[in-house]
Amino acid sequence: MFSFYLLLKFIHILAAITAVGANITYGVWNARVGRDTSHTAFALKGIKFIDDRVANPSYGVVLITGLIMVFAGSWGFKLWIVLALILFAVVAAMAVVYSLSLRNQVRLAVSGDITSSEYMRLDRRAMIFGIGTGVGVALILVMMVFKPTL
Repeated sequence: MFSFYLLLKFIHILAAITAVGANITYGVWNARVGRDTSHTAFALKGIKFIDDRVANPSYGVVLITGLIMVFAGSWGFKLWIVLALILFAVVAAMAVVYSLSLRNQVRLAVSGDITSSEYMRLDRRAMIFGIGTGVGVALILVMMVFKPTL
């Protein structure tokens, strides 16, 4: 049976799949660069485009539809929802740092400067915050799927 809640749930899950799927491709792009650094600028610009135009807007849709479902459905603010929202805020903060590092990496890569200490520092920061973001998203998914009663 069709309902507003079911439509929201569909959009919510589709946006989550889109966002997480887009993020997973970053590792593939970076692995390709690891094999051939002549494509570093192209790969990083591709990651930045996907991050800005696909992944991050999809996470915004996930947040909005999730909050609407909390208010429209019968869930309320259960502990697992509150923990997921806290994790979402932490992930969002890490994503901002990642995005800023990536933007600066792109700038350096476009100028051909991928061996400088500044580029290496940004690369390490992007890797650390990228992994941290991935772990945070995985923990949010655990909350959403298993709905633990803590």
